[in-house]
Amino acid sequence: MRFFRVYHVFRGQKTPTLPAIWKSGLRCVWLLGLGAISKIRACVCRIQKFKAGGGCMAGQAGRERMVSIALVLGTLICGGIPGDFNRVNAQDAAKDEFRPLFNGKDMTGWVYVNTPPDTWTIEDGVLICSGRPTGEIRTDRMYQNFVLEVEWRHLVKAGNAGIFVWADDITARGVPFHRSVEVQVLENSYGQSAGHTTHGDIFPIHGAKMTPLNGRGGSRAFPTEERSKPAPEWNHYRIECRDGEISLAVNGKVVTQGKDASPRKGYICIESEGGTVQYRNMRIMELPDTPVDPADVATERRGFRSVYSGLDLRGWKATPKSDSWKAQDWVLRYEGKSTGSEAGVLELDEVLNGDVDFVLDVQPSDGFQSFSMAGLDQILVAASSSNSGDGGLQVKAGEWIRLEGQLRSGKLSVTANGKPLKDSVPVKSPWQMQLKPHGATSFANIYVRNVSNP
Repeated sequence: MRFFRVYHVFRGQKTPTLPAIWKSGLRCVWLLGLGAISKIRACVCRIQKFKAGGGCMAGQAGRERMVSIALVLGTLICGGIPGDFNRVNAQDAAKDEFRPLFNGKDMTGWVYVNTPPDTWTIEDGVLICSGRPTGEIRTDRMYQNFVLEVEWRHLVKAGNAGIFVWADDITARGVPFHRSVEVQVLENSYGQSAGHTTHGDIFPIHGAKMTPLNGRGGSRAFPTEERSKPAPEWNHYRIECRDGEISLAVNGKVVTQGKDASPRKGYICIESEGGTVQYRNMRIMELPDTPVDPADVATERRGFRSVYSGLDLRGWKATPKSDSWKAQDWVLRYEGKSTGSEAGVLELDEVLNGDVDFVLDVQPSDGFQSFSMAGLDQILVAASSSNSGDGGLQVKAGEWIRLEGQLRSGKLSVTANGKPLKDSVPVKSPWQMQLKPHGATSFANIYVRNVSNP
């Protein structure tokens, strides 16, 4: 196998100079001569065999050996077999610098994004994901070009999970997933369709881009073979990412490929999505970085941390006490009345001192009237309402709105889906995050950060 790594040495180089091209061309001409000699040799062997009933270089075996030598020399000289995708060049192969991405003991090197520590446990060197809530952990640093190897298995039939590469630091608007390229981890009983398989699909999600090499009219790359094993058997993934190209080998053979990905530098995530799944022997070999357009780099760590567990209302309190607030997986739900003067209030226990930022996704439901926060009345109002409040944004039921706030020196500014909504509104210090919906509303992706200590 070392040979099949070495033969890509030329493909890992920059564009060759003209003298280098001439030199390579002359070598290839020399190879053609060698090939002709091998053909002549084969003919001589056949004549000898006809006359003496013997052979040279053991007859057929000798001719095969000559052809093998010609192929090896041709591969080394002319720069590799065109079209091969899953490659590590000679320098990379010689180093073979794999290191553990998960140390088998604790979560060093990993960040809880929108799942709590309860979701992830470690036993005998195996990382166990409970599947609840839906969300991710990510690496504590970004990667561009690398080879990732991992073994995984589902313990529940029809289990769903995934590995994300080149991901942003936090989840995208209105979903519990990152903008990234996903490598699917599905259990076979999940079933297959014209739109997906359970054998290693690769596809861009939530704003990412990728061109599949074996697609079906969309952006999803489909495997060329069905090689994954059902629960509770272990599967092996080898994911190679290089210059926006990605390939997946399932249990020893490359089956799925994509190219022209954006982002092509970012975080690696492990996804929790409903079923118990285990991971072990997770290791990574970093490959040399190459020039990358800033537009193809994922959003880097900004220091945000989730303040909603996805499992319960820990860290929050309803005032007055109410059973209208529900933890529904990655969604925090308020099932309040849509008539009268009732407005629910859920307050974060943590006091946010100094300058802070927050991210909050809000989705009005049928009967929604308005949404306010501490110091900010009617930030959002129903589209059917004639009262837009003090500059409140009119929104429709079912639409996810991402609110991003900046508190600076006692003044709060808020944007909605990236557009300014409130500017430098004086608020009480220290500021307390309060959710004040009037009518049924869903919340998700609640993050805060202390600006002085991101």
